[in-house]
Amino acid sequence: MAGARSDQRGPSDLRPLSITPGYLKYAEGSCLIELGNTRVICSASVEEKLPFWMQGKTAGWVTGEYGMLPRSTHRRSPREATRGGQGGRTQEIQRLIGRSLRAIIDLPAVGPRTVWMDCDVIQADGGTRTASVTGAFVALVHALEHLRKNGVFLKLPVKDFVAATSVGFVDGQAVLDLNYEEDSKAQVDMNVVMTGAGNLVEIQGTGEGSTFTQAQMEQMLALARNGIERLVEAQRTALKGLL
Repeated sequence: MAGARSDQRGPSDLRPLSITPGYLKYAEGSCLIELGNTRVICSASVEEKLPFWMQGKTAGWVTGEYGMLPRSTHRRSPREATRGGQGGRTQEIQRLIGRSLRAIIDLPAVGPRTVWMDCDVIQADGGTRTASVTGAFVALVHALEHLRKNGVFLKLPVKDFVAATSVGFVDGQAVLDLNYEEDSKAQVDMNVVMTGAGNLVEIQGTGEGSTFTQAQMEQMLALARNGIERLVEAQRTALKGLL
């Protein structure tokens, strides 16, 4: 990609980012995350019981659910409930959200309860899964602060920040935070989840239109690291000194 991107960003630029905590009235934790034209409402709900397969355990559990509103995209998509169940993409993203958050939570300290993370895409323009991870962390911390204020634990059982972004090769150039137009034509597409300390949680990389070299992978990871550092700073601002 010889010139500027379609939205005039440089290769290493994130889209305009906004995180609004406390977006929902009733959830123990919530936020609206806006990344360019992608917008996701993330909420955290505390349930004072564990999944059936964890009965008898003393550690807590954090799990994710993900969905896209019918008109979050250019054309209406039927709700998955009307199609008879969740598709494979939805299940994959839900597992990614859960794994990413559990990686930085002290689950034994949470105690025998479940925190449900609901990530609902109200507008999609690429990067909905990575925005969901980034926003869900903010909602989760607010829910845990709610428990701390109620005397469940003395300090927040959070070991580190976690955020996610997309990177890829579009028209031969490595770029950060792909929008839908870029994602749909990328030769290589990668989602990266990383902690505030810079440790990797997960990498999902695919050669959509071509193979890629180790050097190209390292170039994408360097872009992702730089972007995630900025995402974490936005999380810190949204959390207002809680961590």
